Amino acid sequence: MSGILLYVIGASGSGKDSLMSHARFKLAQDANVVFAHRYITRPSDAGGENHVALSEDEFESRVVKKLFPLHWHSHGLRYGIGCELNHWLAKGLTVVLNGSRAYLHEASRRYPELVPVLIEVSPAVLRERLQARGRESDEEIESRLQRAGEFASLHHGRLLRFRNDDALESTGPEFVELIRSHEQVTS
Repeated sequence: MSGILLYVIGASGSGKDSLMSHARFKLAQDANVVFAHRYITRPSDAGGENHVALSEDEFESRVVKKLFPLHWHSHGLRYGIGCELNHWLAKGLTVVLNGSRAYLHEASRRYPELVPVLIEVSPAVLRERLQARGRESDEEIESRLQRAGEFASLHHGRLLRFRNDDALESTGPEFVELIRSHEQVTS
């Protein structure tokens, strides 16, 4: 039995981490859904994502040992998904992971069961969220908004689009239902 890989992508500030944290909490008792942690070359206390922090050397060692079936570079960091992904899919589980748009083609080639989930947000809401974070300058925010516009032209045969303009209290339960709609029940 082969599971389903829900590959969540979206612009920085679109709310991916918030939606995934909400869904992880709500689906914690669901044995058929697992959330993959990313291995990232950044400190464990950086950003809102629950990840496994690795040094550059640790990361490269795992790449050499083929422990990351998926790995990419983005914004000066390295990201990897551990080989537990293959075990979970072989067990028929639904796996949710925070992916990379730039790596989508390669991830789809390696995992034909992959279903990309694009988290979309309007430019006005995205600008507001980025400004509220206070991490980027006005120029950096404008650059992120421009890059976010590139998501509109994204094409994939199994692409799901999820609108996330509203508050998490509204969109969180909808995101959980999207995951459940792709869940495969295993015994």
